[in-house]
Amino acid sequence: MKRKFFSLINILGLATGMAICLLIVLFVQSELGYDQHHEKADRIHRVALERIYPGRSSFYAMIPASIGEAIETEFPEVEQRVRIFNFTGDNNFYLKVGEQVYEDKNVFAADSNFFEVFSADFIAGDRATALKQPNSIVLNRSTAKRMFGTAEQAIGKQVSMDGDEENNSYQITAVVEDWPENSHFTFNILISSAGFQGLQNQNYINFSAHTYLLLQPNASAAALEAKLPVVIEKYVAGAVSQNFNQSWKDFQAAGNGYRYFLQPLQDIHLHSDLEAELGVNGSVNSIYIFSVVAVFILFLACINFINLSTAQSMERAKEVGIRKTFGSEKQDIIGQFLMESTLISLLALLVAFFIILLLLPVFNDISGKQLSILDLLQPLNLLLMLLFATVVGIVAGLYPAFVLSSFKPITVLKGRFKSNKYGLALRNGLVVFQFAISVVLIIAAMIVNQQMDYMLGDSLGFRKELVLMIDRTDLLQQQGQAFKAELAAIPGVSGVAATTAIPGQSNFFGATLQPVGSTEQLTGRGIMVDEEFLNVLDLELVEGRFFSKSFGTDSMSVVINEKAAKDLGLTNPVGARVHSVGDFFNAPDGSFYDYTIVGVVKDFHFQSLHQKIAPLAFFNLSKFGNATPVTTVRLQGDNLQATLKKIDATWSSFIKDRPITYSFLDETLAQQYLSEQRAQKVFSIFSSLAIFIACIGLLGLVAYTTQQRIREISIRKTLGASAGNIINLLLKDFMKLILIASVLAFPVAWWGMNKWLQDFAYRIDVEVWVFIAAGIAATLVAFLTISFQAVKAATANPIKNLRTE
Repeated sequence: MKRKFFSLINILGLATGMAICLLIVLFVQSELGYDQHHEKADRIHRVALERIYPGRSSFYAMIPASIGEAIETEFPEVEQRVRIFNFTGDNNFYLKVGEQVYEDKNVFAADSNFFEVFSADFIAGDRATALKQPNSIVLNRSTAKRMFGTAEQAIGKQVSMDGDEENNSYQITAVVEDWPENSHFTFNILISSAGFQGLQNQNYINFSAHTYLLLQPNASAAALEAKLPVVIEKYVAGAVSQNFNQSWKDFQAAGNGYRYFLQPLQDIHLHSDLEAELGVNGSVNSIYIFSVVAVFILFLACINFINLSTAQSMERAKEVGIRKTFGSEKQDIIGQFLMESTLISLLALLVAFFIILLLLPVFNDISGKQLSILDLLQPLNLLLMLLFATVVGIVAGLYPAFVLSSFKPITVLKGRFKSNKYGLALRNGLVVFQFAISVVLIIAAMIVNQQMDYMLGDSLGFRKELVLMIDRTDLLQQQGQAFKAELAAIPGVSGVAATTAIPGQSNFFGATLQPVGSTEQLTGRGIMVDEEFLNVLDLELVEGRFFSKSFGTDSMSVVINEKAAKDLGLTNPVGARVHSVGDFFNAPDGSFYDYTIVGVVKDFHFQSLHQKIAPLAFFNLSKFGNATPVTTVRLQGDNLQATLKKIDATWSSFIKDRPITYSFLDETLAQQYLSEQRAQKVFSIFSSLAIFIACIGLLGLVAYTTQQRIREISIRKTLGASAGNIINLLLKDFMKLILIASVLAFPVAWWGMNKWLQDFAYRIDVEVWVFIAAGIAATLVAFLTISFQAVKAATANPIKNLRTE
């Protein structure tokens, strides 16, 4: 029974390590495979922008629409350029088929050559002409099936965009297969950009397009990138002078600038974290971390396998002595041990597959993937796994095989054999290494949890809980104020505000402020809001006031954040007059309007905590109309479902032919940190598994040591030692190993987690108590593991053991 118990533990420990390693291999393969389905992927690069401001820089995936054309014109290295316009941003899109309205989000407009650059499998329609004509639309298979039943039935159908004031008709010209999930952006609906005149206008300043270049074969992306300043001097400089009423020289002298750079298509998912990304990207650091963790966990499992195999083999020393006495050769004994060890390792691999089947749904949920065990069953992968399991079995069997086969039969049969001190030191060292890794993972999991709590907690500068965001309220048009009034009258609603953007979304527009009488300009972010926005988000006003209907001049007022006041150099900002530079904010004759700063709000995180707080200006919606894409509603905590039903009914009374769509602010904010949240869950699971595997290894070493010292323990008990004395004897040496492991783990964890936290502009401080808590947790788990075996040894019959020895 003892041998069966240890064999089960041995197989389970190794199988768990193999399963975790193989799961991570699946995950890493998926992450590294992003955007590789495009035939010309190695020649496609995205143009991105570093916008340099005085004292800071911002990096954008979305750039002015005309930059790509300028690059294509100037440099023959570019075969084609294609632009993608995020048609709906973070809002919903509605497509009307007859009287039926369909809602979607992954909707883009694209240039007519989109399918000449990017690959797609066409189910129906012609690749060459799919987006050539204005008002043409391409659907993916899932969307075509949802709207029309089949792809073929969709071709040629006329549809319209809900809310399109011109009531244009669009024709479905093609249906393509759904793009793989491992794409840095996917589309459900693709509309030809040729039908939107505004997208064709010359624009070198305002960010509007995601631009991709298809380079000529053998063209150097690095060489092309080095030439891009030519585009800035030739095209951007003049546009800056025209739009900002400032010479290019003065613009640069003030600390402003532009730097365009290229991103290889296949690098975007893991190496890009810019503003206005088309989706939530991964992190190459996560790949590195998970890969290292996988190797460590597998290494721990292999160490355990060796330790437990050694402990078990010592019980068979007399069997080996008898076999050698009856003529068995050394190579026969070695071969037997190696064969048994290899079979156990192969059995562990089989068990690992069953563990993967159990864990894969959970792992997919955590990682946001759709991984399949079938990917592991490819012939090459199977061959590599069988080879690996065989090598592990041989390595694990070598030590006990050679040690036991080298003993003289007479020594073994008299029970005088012992493991040499070097072997014991090696096994002690491996246990130290195991627990050091476990402590590092525990610390990492705790710090990741703390940082996530910080990012999603109460440090954002506004109250995110119970804020409902109703999408596409711009469809209400002139009924916007009436809709807000009815919402405010609903019991359970404590405030309603209209806005063009909300924290956590990318649709804050660029805003440039210039104090009247000064040539200094400050470019930051802008948002249009009504009078209730401050209260709905519970922002803190530090100076002056917010917008109010009591002031008839508030349409020409502006509220700024502390960062804007500081960067503008305004010691007394309230009452100061500023221009808002840009065509949208100018008078019809092009002259600047004067805006008066009436208040300053405390800085709050309207962007991810990866980014420093930027200057922000609030403009009053009353000047620009009241139809906004988002209406925010502050809810009370009581009877939430009843309140939501009344909000739904209110929406239906205004817009009868489509359902309301809404989300909660706290959930939207959480979407910014999907990568970190996944890392948080994975770290927690991995640290638990690492402790589990390390405990198996420790159990093996305790069992081995107890077996070696069984005579000593029995004699001590015969001479009067209590069970407590024996337990303390065994605990003392092993607890030293855990203490050493913790001491070694602390500096490694401190360095690694500080490195990880550097990616955040706002971060927690790494505190000493985290290390102490992790050390205590590892020590407690180790104590319980050691005590299990120590109690067995201390309560065993000493006479029986001495007689056996």
